[in-house]
Amino acid sequence: MNPLLLAAPVVAAGFAGLTAYGARHPKSQLFGPTIFQTDSPRKLALTFDDGPNPAITPKLLELLDRHKAKATFFVVGKFVRDCPGLLKDTAARGHTIGNHTETHPNLFFCGHGETRSELLRCTDAIFHTTHEEPRLFRPPFGYRSPWLGEIVSQNRMQGVIWTLIPGDWRAKPVAWLTARMQPIADHATKNLSSGNAPQSQARGDLLCLHDGDYKHLNGDRSHTLAALEYWLPRWRDLGLEFVTITQASGSVEA
Repeated sequence: MNPLLLAAPVVAAGFAGLTAYGARHPKSQLFGPTIFQTDSPRKLALTFDDGPNPAITPKLLELLDRHKAKATFFVVGKFVRDCPGLLKDTAARGHTIGNHTETHPNLFFCGHGETRSELLRCTDAIFHTTHEEPRLFRPPFGYRSPWLGEIVSQNRMQGVIWTLIPGDWRAKPVAWLTARMQPIADHATKNLSSGNAPQSQARGDLLCLHDGDYKHLNGDRSHTLAALEYWLPRWRDLGLEFVTITQASGSVEA
């Protein structure tokens, strides 16, 4: 048998595996540079996707204010157009606003033109509401395509993924979600406890949560609020500082 015929399935499988890694793995830089952690183990970057959401975002903003925590909100353009006042309030409180596309499609299955349109329409909605263009972008579901990095860069944005995504979009009990956020405390205890000074190469966590539901407005994310009520004071007691992505990485342009 022709050895090339035997090799073809192996090559195809390898290519498919590489593509899957590049499209979804948080640490992958194959389809463009992304921020997936903070530059210090003391910095915890809280991020929230799929808003603004009238049912949850105002409560979340109050919660963050009580704990003097700043965060980054990756918003969906269609919801920005529905709730411009809520986005203005979010920005006015000192939080960073990022682009999360216009309609929240899986960009891995979108062509170049559709991808570009999704990003530009969301940027337009943010700019006309806050008078500032976003400098950060998070792909819906974390999926990237071979042409996404170029489009993000051309629009002067930086891609952002995460170190931990606990799955708060699932209809699970608060206790389940709270336990899924335990790794943040574990990392802080390991890196910041007395007598265990963080190594120079250590980095901090970037947490992906959701204040909205990309399918519709007024999605229920009350379990996310409850889990944060539990963790925010405990994380601070461990020595963590809550930062925006801009504060978490020196590579983001102002």
